[in-house]
Amino acid sequence: MIDGDIKTSYFTRSEDLEIETYQGKIDSARIRWVNDCECILTKINPKSNQDKRPVQIKILSTEDNRYKFEYSLVGKSDNKQRGTINKLE
Repeated sequence: MIDGDIKTSYFTRSEDLEIETYQGKIDSARIRWVNDCECILTKINPKSNQDKRPVQIKILSTEDNRYKFEYSLVGKSDNKQRGTINKLE
């Protein structure tokens, strides 16, 4: 939810790559897994200085085809956000 609106992003993920579609824009990032529940995403073609900052993602819980996670820019753990991912078959 951003500014009171639910936003949806679609992505596919392999062991070391994520390709995301958000609001009609496609973006890709390299994935480095820290452990089974935590990874760091680094955009391949960043468009701004903020895009150059890696994002740390930590899976908090799983249930059926969904998981809850928290994320923040690496080094900015005081500004963590949370979200939910639903796997589409």
